[in-house]
Amino acid sequence: MINTLNELLSQPQVHHNLTPTALIEAALANQEGHLTDTGALMCDTGKFTGRSPKDRFIVENAASADVIWWGNINQPIAPEKFDQLYERMVQHLQQASQVYVRDAYACAEEEYRLNIRVYNTQAWHNLFCYNMFLRPTAEELTHFMPEFTIINIPEFAAEPTQDGTRQENFAILNLEKKIILIGGTGYAGEMKKGVFSVLNYLLPRQHDVLSMHCSANIGQKGDTALFFGLSGTGKTTLSADPNRRLIGDDEHGWAEDSVFNFEGGCYAKVIDLTPEREPEIYEAIRYGSIVENTRFVSGTRTIDYEDVSVTPNTRTSYPVYHIAKAVVPSVGGVPDHIFFLTCDAYGVLPPISKLNKGQAMYHFISGYTAKVAGTETGVTDPEMVFSACFGSPFLPLHPTAYAQMLGKKMNETHVNVWLINTGWTGGPYGVGNRIELKYTRAMISAAMQGDLNQIGYRKHSFFGMAVPNSCPGVPHKLLSPRAMWQYDDTSFDQACNKLAHAFITNFQQYEEFADEETMQGSPVPKKL
Repeated sequence: MINTLNELLSQPQVHHNLTPTALIEAALANQEGHLTDTGALMCDTGKFTGRSPKDRFIVENAASADVIWWGNINQPIAPEKFDQLYERMVQHLQQASQVYVRDAYACAEEEYRLNIRVYNTQAWHNLFCYNMFLRPTAEELTHFMPEFTIINIPEFAAEPTQDGTRQENFAILNLEKKIILIGGTGYAGEMKKGVFSVLNYLLPRQHDVLSMHCSANIGQKGDTALFFGLSGTGKTTLSADPNRRLIGDDEHGWAEDSVFNFEGGCYAKVIDLTPEREPEIYEAIRYGSIVENTRFVSGTRTIDYEDVSVTPNTRTSYPVYHIAKAVVPSVGGVPDHIFFLTCDAYGVLPPISKLNKGQAMYHFISGYTAKVAGTETGVTDPEMVFSACFGSPFLPLHPTAYAQMLGKKMNETHVNVWLINTGWTGGPYGVGNRIELKYTRAMISAAMQGDLNQIGYRKHSFFGMAVPNSCPGVPHKLLSPRAMWQYDDTSFDQACNKLAHAFITNFQQYEEFADEETMQGSPVPKKL
């Protein structure tokens, strides 16, 4: 197989490791996008404006059969189906008018480096890979040997009845042959998440490294903080702290002595982006960056960040060096603080609370947040969302395997784990108010500076976490969801019970493999 691809490299239509400038010029010549007035390249992803998790497969073979967490997240596909798709995709590359090849790697910590070679038929996709993966030096490229190969052909459609896919688009991971096939979709994020899935398989099993879907930053004293959270919880916003340096915004590994970025860039949502709210991201969108599925202000080349006519999932991709305070190389020490971010639309979780080990593992596996009306088509009432380890679509192994590693790391270090509610207080969505960003920032700063070490705590009556009695710069009443509640105590208890039961119901799928300490982190509903 690899020999066939290597032979392709010598073909005249194949462009190997083009510079960002050359890729931008090629994308414009191919009519793949437009330049904005900041110099960023604006492109559309076509029919798919996000990942398609129902069309993600892992080849079931000797390397995966007894290890993978099979189910709706990791769907099996037969080796022979993979092989026939692979052969047709290679033939497609051989006949394509242009092919763009990128050599890159993942993992900023050299000991865990994974070399990647990507084949694209669109120049802007190859620029995306330049931005998002780590970039070898010229010397390293002279003897570069890929360990994993990605073939990404948006215009290549599968034949579901023949190929064993659900529909024409697909993303297939073969852990034995170390190849990722992506076709029928122009959404560039499928490539980076494919590599993330590979690392979620390799690092815990081969290196005892906890792979994490989180952002990370580092303070002036060298203290590292991790931020876990699903879409809409503030993960990117809160990690882009002007007083701290950014390690990375999405994917990291926690080794014995370090936390390291998997990537060489950032992939951030830009809906309603303003220079006041997120100045670091706003300033990063310049020449070499990509914006996806955005539109111009009429009659200009200025990006209209409020325009969601294509999708609310408008995004930007840029190399991490576009962030002025980025850490290079993207490595920090072991974390001092971990923040689980949740947007609770029911108004019952405290804006900040401290978790013990069992609670941390339980909430890590649960990965709770809520979608609210207006964030997605068809969502009219708050909708509970649970995503294991805050990234279940990318977990080849059972979630408890990652949670047990977290518990082990907590035993070995002095890390503090905090649950941060960036959602509602005073009542549920539509009644209460969203917790102000300035107060969330104040609470996170107080936790990292040690201001919450010497104050008293009380126990949440349903969820059991420790809630601080006070916090500098935060109104005393705001720290208590019950005190903020606009109705009577009975309705507050009912709302707590509803959320607690939802946690318990969701967790039933993991109980068989969860240890007793994790189960003790469960909320306890009350008889009302």
